[in-house]
Amino acid sequence: MSEDSQVKVAIVGSGLIGTDLMYKLLEEPGHMELAMVAGIEPESEGLKRARDEGIEATAEGIQPVLDDPEIKIVFEATSAKAHMQNAPQYEEAGKIAIDLTPAAQGPYVVPTANLTEHLDEDNVNLMTCGAQATTPMAYAVSRVTPVRYAEMVSTIASLSAGPGTRQNIDEFTFTTSRGLEEIGGAEEGKAIIILNPADPPLIMRNTVYVIPEDDEVDEDEITNSAEEIVSDVQKAVPGYQLKNGPTFDKRDTPWGEKPVIMMFLEVEGAGHFLPKYSGNLDIMTAAARQVGEGFARHLLGIEEVVA
Repeated sequence: MSEDSQVKVAIVGSGLIGTDLMYKLLEEPGHMELAMVAGIEPESEGLKRARDEGIEATAEGIQPVLDDPEIKIVFEATSAKAHMQNAPQYEEAGKIAIDLTPAAQGPYVVPTANLTEHLDEDNVNLMTCGAQATTPMAYAVSRVTPVRYAEMVSTIASLSAGPGTRQNIDEFTFTTSRGLEEIGGAEEGKAIIILNPADPPLIMRNTVYVIPEDDEVDEDEITNSAEEIVSDVQKAVPGYQLKNGPTFDKRDTPWGEKPVIMMFLEVEGAGHFLPKYSGNLDIMTAAARQVGEGFARHLLGIEEVVA
C-alpha cells in the first residue's frame, strides 16, 4: 500500500496494551502507518520492542507526538488520569485521539454497534475491556426489544491486569455501566469486575444479564441477533465465543415478573504479544485497530468503512 493511502498514527503508552496494539498495527496496518511509540520509561520493554521493529520510540512522553504534524491519529494506552491531561493537548495539536482508557472524554465507541457514527469527532473512547466484550450482547437484545436493565460481570486473570487497570477500577465500573446504557440500549446498567488469581490463569469470562421492558419477547429473534453480533465481533477477535445462551427465564424482578436473558462469554486472546489468557486486553487492542482503520479511511475520503 502506498504512503499516500495511509495515515500516520502513534501509540502513547508502552505497557501491555500499547505493545500488543503495536503488533496488531504492524501485522495488519490497513490504511495506517505506525510512526511512533511514546512512553516515559526509557528502558521499558514496549519501547525496546518498538525499536527492534524499526519504529521510532521515545521516552519523552507525548511531546514528540504533538510536535510531529504528520501524525494524525493517536492511540492513548496510558491511564484515565493521563488521558484527561493529554486530551486537550491532542485537540490543540489537531490530532484525533482514540482512547483505550476509561477516561470517557469523548463519545463511546464499540465497533460492532456504532463504528461509523463518530468519525467527525476528535476524541472517542473505547471504554473498557468489559464494555467491549459485553455491550455488543446488550445491544443485540436492545435492537430487538427495549431493555430496562443490563448487568455484566467480567472476570479476568489477575496477571492480565496491569497497573493502569488496577488504578482505574472505579472508572471501569462507571464507564462500563454507562456503555451498557448509551450503546447497549439499557435504561439502567451495572458493571462488576473480578480479578481472578487462579494459577494457571483463566481466560476472560463475562456473564451478561438483560431484563427487557416487555413481559414477552421473541426468543428466536433475540437469539439470531446475538449470534449475528458474535459473528461480527469474531472478525476482529476470533477468540470471542458465546459459550452459553441466550437463555430465557421468567423471574420476579424490581419491575415485576419479566423474562431474564442470560449470556455467558469467553474471550481468548490472539497471542500477538500477550498470553492467550489476556483476552481482556486483546479485545481492547482489536477494537482500537478497527476504530483507527475507520478514522484513517474517513480522513482519506474512502467512504466504505470496514473492520
